[in-house]
Amino acid sequence: MQSQLKIHLETQAKLYIQQRVKDGKDILVWSYILEYENAKNPYKEKKETILAWKNVASECVSENEPILLFAETLAAKGIKLYDALHIACAVNSNCEYYITTDKKLLNTLIPEIKILNPIDYVRVIEG
Repeated sequence: MQSQLKIHLETQAKLYIQQRVKDGKDILVWSYILEYENAKNPYKEKKETILAWKNVASECVSENEPILLFAETLAAKGIKLYDALHIACAVNSNCEYYITTDKKLLNTLIPEIKILNPIDYVRVIEG
């Protein structure tokens, strides 16, 4: 169970990262799998809010064979399929970081990319 403080700090870090993206200091990569998952969101307002980030993204990743193959490799290591596809898209786009609050992913070593929670990412970029 997460503490209210941790949730608050992660939320503030996420908002800070989003502002950095808007300011052009960080790059957001959008993917076909994010689009697919968002389309299934039953909450119209949340769906529209998330979809607006597609216009801010520097790159929109489409499905391709290398992504699918890498995602299969990750899934074989026990990573959930959608998570594996998100990570594979990030790796395919040469992202340096994958930001998540998923504890299982945060504890998984994937040499091709650094997986950080929002708080740790802010620590890294702020030095």
